[in-house]
Amino acid sequence: MKRMGLSGIVAVPVLLLATASFASAQEGAKPATREAAQSAKDTAHKTGNAITDGWITMKVHSQFVPEDALKDSDIDVDTVHGVVTLNGTVASAAGKTRAVAIAKATDGVTSVTDKLRIAATPDMTTAAKQAGHDAADKTREAGRDAKNATGTAGKAMSDGWIKSKIASQYVTEDSLDNSDIDIDITRGAVVLKGAVRTAGARTRAETIAKATDGVKSVTNNLKVDPAVK
Repeated sequence: MKRMGLSGIVAVPVLLLATASFASAQEGAKPATREAAQSAKDTAHKTGNAITDGWITMKVHSQFVPEDALKDSDIDVDTVHGVVTLNGTVASAAGKTRAVAIAKATDGVTSVTDKLRIAATPDMTTAAKQAGHDAADKTREAGRDAKNATGTAGKAMSDGWIKSKIASQYVTEDSLDNSDIDIDITRGAVVLKGAVRTAGARTRAETIAKATDGVKSVTNNLKVDPAVK
């Protein structure tokens, strides 16, 4: 009877070990590849010309939405060459400080000009109340306007909040990557300006805006430019 050599005994285990190692290496490479792809996407707006003023404005607005300190605020963000100017009102000094801190920490921002005002609260002193009849009348009038802009949740929403809400959806929308969109809102009427890369992205931007609570109308002036960055 012919005997099998030692090499014949170990050959199969060695082959199986090599195959398992290769498969393991392939499996380990998949998460690394996905992580690298995600990392590349996350940093797409952090490299040189990829950061536009429009993107910075949307990013700052999007970070305002989940902030408790900025509840009931009405903030407008303007960005020119990386310089951010904050206008509008906040409910407290803490909200003012938080809004500035968020803007300063946003990628692409070179400086922040704070023009935010702290809105008057119901806890006014007696002297202030006596001196503020005219202001109270204006507040009631503004309240009626705000009521007309109430969304499906039954809560009055400011133009600043609506803008932040739209922006927060734009920055997570893949079809709007590398777009340069400016959002203008007046009493719930939205005007979209700037440029997107495809006709589909233009339609998607309008659809998102129209579906946002508090929006009464949308004028889409976006241009399609495949070269926009």
